[in-house]
Amino acid sequence: MGIIRKKARIGIVTIGHRLYWSQFPGLEEELKGYGRQFEQIIEGYEVEIVSAGFVDDMATSFTAAEKLKNSDLDLLFCYLSTYVTSAVATGVITNAEVPTVLVALQPRHALDYANTTTYMQLVNDNVCALPEVSGVLLRTGKPAAGMVVGTLNEDPRARRELQEWCRAASVKRAFKRSKIGYLGHTYEGMYDMHSDPTAFTASFGSHVQMLEMCDLAKMVHSATKQQINDKLDEIHSVFEIAEPYIDPITRLVKPEDLEWAAKVAVGMDRLIVEQNLVGMAYYYRGLDGNEYERIASNMTLGNSLLTGKGVPLAGEADLKTCAAMMIMDRLGAGGSFSELHPCDFHDDIVLVGHDGPHHVNISDGRPIIRGLDLFHGKSGSGIGVEFSIKAGPVTLLSISQNQDGSYRLIATEGESIKGAIPRTGNTNTRCNFNRGTAEFVESWCMAGPTHHFALGVGHVNSQLKKTASLMNLELYIV
Repeated sequence: MGIIRKKARIGIVTIGHRLYWSQFPGLEEELKGYGRQFEQIIEGYEVEIVSAGFVDDMATSFTAAEKLKNSDLDLLFCYLSTYVTSAVATGVITNAEVPTVLVALQPRHALDYANTTTYMQLVNDNVCALPEVSGVLLRTGKPAAGMVVGTLNEDPRARRELQEWCRAASVKRAFKRSKIGYLGHTYEGMYDMHSDPTAFTASFGSHVQMLEMCDLAKMVHSATKQQINDKLDEIHSVFEIAEPYIDPITRLVKPEDLEWAAKVAVGMDRLIVEQNLVGMAYYYRGLDGNEYERIASNMTLGNSLLTGKGVPLAGEADLKTCAAMMIMDRLGAGGSFSELHPCDFHDDIVLVGHDGPHHVNISDGRPIIRGLDLFHGKSGSGIGVEFSIKAGPVTLLSISQNQDGSYRLIATEGESIKGAIPRTGNTNTRCNFNRGTAEFVESWCMAGPTHHFALGVGHVNSQLKKTASLMNLELYIV
């Protein structure tokens, strides 16, 4: 199945100062050229560009604002090409009504001091108006979402910052006017999992689509033999089948187990498409081995494949962690459904994992599937997915709620360390957090996260700060 990722819509406006044009012939054309160069840089980040062109007085400012306001933007880059008045810049920004990043990238790394002219200074005067514009935006109650300062060429830091803002805008776009499924009910007794769909929509912009097990069962029953065979081929191409281990709950992966898991996976694929979902939180207890129990207990395999394709699936009906997985995926970090497992105080690591679903694209090697006679704490039996995520930098992201119901992102960065993990049919990653393990666990838990979180590759706190700014969410870094 093909997953369509919505591209962020990025507005770009270049600001100039009309009074300079008659004084310095050629300056207007040169600055417009730098504005077009900036647009070309942003076009390289897989986003959709809406250009408002070059603005240099109040009339063009208001015209640009009207175009941008009607363009359904996720983010606006305001490129200050030289010194500009705050009136012209804020005339666009305050009327466009979209989170704005002020950009001041001068063409030269430094002036040629022995040969500097006023013309040369004005060409490189990008930062001159930055405090003026920023201060006025604060006074109007519409502060800039951020700033990017540097040079237009050969500036890795500035390019990285711009790309991170585009990724943050892609997160915002992923939630906007999207449907996230909610199938079944929250795992019994997990108060931290409970979510108010209306509050979720208000904060993230997504509709929570309520689903029943009969919706999924219908899709499973309608799976064709060819679809099941194709899914089996996909499973064999992605996973390695493991023998039972010393854990008495592990067993052989039986052909009938694998075929049933493939059939359920086909049903899940079809449910996602039929309901037009970008993600889903799910849990269903089942009873006495009935059909719904057999379906619910065999969703991990197919849902791990879906999660790897950019459709996050969160078990135990954890809607908040589904959102965290979406954020991490759109930032390019993956985002596997996880919780804290036992610590290794000898090696100063904590095991991080879960019984699923998992982001198979960030597995360190081919993920393994094991037969399981039971899923601890849950009904049913079937197939478990087991792997560690790639060694190297990692980020944990939890989404919790404050006493007033507002949402809070909680994040920390660490390292995934290669080494032995339990062979229990669950994911487990050996993580070190650059401090004592006990100190990390204490500080993480004191921040008030949900007990589930999204585990992703790379250090993405910088991108999470930008995402929180664009989506008006609180971010707490542990």
